[in-house]
Amino acid sequence: MSLVGSQVARYQISPKCPNVSTVHAEACIDLAAAYGLTLDEWQANTVRIWFRMTPEGRWAASTWGLSVARQNGKNGALEAVELYLLVMMGCKILHTSHLLTSARKAFKRLMQFFGRKVNDPNAKYPELNQMVVEIRKTNGQEAIELSNGGLIELGARTGGAGRGSSFDFLIVDEAQEYEEDEQEALEPTTSASPSGDPVTVYMGTPPKVVGERGEPFIRVRSAAVTGRSKRTAWVEHSPQGELDKMTEIELQAFVRDRRNWAEGNPALGIRLAESTIEGEMERWSAKSFARERLNMFPSPAEVLELAFSEKVLKALQVGADELDHDLPVSAFGVDMNPEKTKVSICAAVPGETKTHLELAANSPFSEEGISALVNWLWERCKRRVPVVMDAFSPARDLLEAPLKKRGLTVRILDTNEFIQACGQLYHAVKRERSITWFVEQEHFFVSMKSTVKEPIKNRPGSFKWNRSDLEVDLMPTMAATCALYGSVKFGRRKRSSGGPDGGSSRKRHAVVL
Repeated sequence: MSLVGSQVARYQISPKCPNVSTVHAEACIDLAAAYGLTLDEWQANTVRIWFRMTPEGRWAASTWGLSVARQNGKNGALEAVELYLLVMMGCKILHTSHLLTSARKAFKRLMQFFGRKVNDPNAKYPELNQMVVEIRKTNGQEAIELSNGGLIELGARTGGAGRGSSFDFLIVDEAQEYEEDEQEALEPTTSASPSGDPVTVYMGTPPKVVGERGEPFIRVRSAAVTGRSKRTAWVEHSPQGELDKMTEIELQAFVRDRRNWAEGNPALGIRLAESTIEGEMERWSAKSFARERLNMFPSPAEVLELAFSEKVLKALQVGADELDHDLPVSAFGVDMNPEKTKVSICAAVPGETKTHLELAANSPFSEEGISALVNWLWERCKRRVPVVMDAFSPARDLLEAPLKKRGLTVRILDTNEFIQACGQLYHAVKRERSITWFVEQEHFFVSMKSTVKEPIKNRPGSFKWNRSDLEVDLMPTMAATCALYGSVKFGRRKRSSGGPDGGSSRKRHAVVL
């Protein structure tokens, strides 16, 4: 028996309002069918979640969202919605995409309903073509205007679509590419909505990396699924599960479970073949498959705020000509991945005004290498330089006992200390600009820029680290956090000499290991 996609979404969230009406929803579904666009059950359910009106005749939700994996047909649902808003409600719509080609495709699909020009003798639906006042085909500024006041403009966000005009609906397609500056420029276009009841619609898939690109979409999704937003109607097709809490073995089993294929792909068996997904399963990594085909987002708590901006991090990088090999390391931070197959070691080297953080190792690891790693640390630390680990790091399980047996100073950060350490690194980077890092260590940069702040429950202002992207290692950030904290709290600082006043005459100091 062939596999068929689930028509019931994982999330079907709408504001709790008494006596809401779905009359417009059913009328929208019927109108689309009358013009040859018969919606799948899941697409119709999306319309029903979105098109809810209060007894006062206002939309129950001011933000609508739909997330479903590619090739399932989310554009079909949107076409039905735009057709109804234009023809039956005379709304003004700004439809934006990340790519100009995507906006043009949407425009061409709408012309199938309205024809290619005013008084088009070849229009498939003459009664819809009779409503057309203008069809504008200027590249990047396509538009259809109707005699009832309905208007849709379509364009790429990078092309300045919609600036200076007012709309009832803002459509943010390819929302995984939506950026903060675009949001700031576009969303005011609905502030003076002609109808007085503006709606913003987000449609997309999980961003590959949660950063400046895609952050508004993640924020809307997080507020909806956690219940923080009371004015969002959100529909999402994905299987149950939290990827950021899975081991590699659990993730492999998760993506191979065909029941999850059905949960994440409502068009499976309709317009999406099972053999297509089988091929993707063979070619893609498990994490890519989970994101792209199963539509899996990071857990909402993991995506609230990026800790470090790329701009600030790049301002703190130093090149080889700025490094000094002579200053001693004051602490090493160590972390491992949950599978204990990779280790990150970061050194902290205090300079005159800044502490240099540098990866001494970010390498594959096996338990057979414990002795070699202990010896490596002993050669550089002896009993003087502390080795610092988080109490919950997998590295502690393997390394604490042999390190102590060898005679090294081992410091294990408890929960409170680790929270303090996270805050210390955050302030050192973002506010004090009091650390540096070696420009050639791309692993360090990628880890830091992909680190997010996860709030600690019942401790306002406190946070710990997590990652924004399942494919990025958090270990370098964790190791750096432990190293900096160890340097400040446990490290012994060697007094420098050489200047006329007893201080160092050298400029910034750093070390390459």
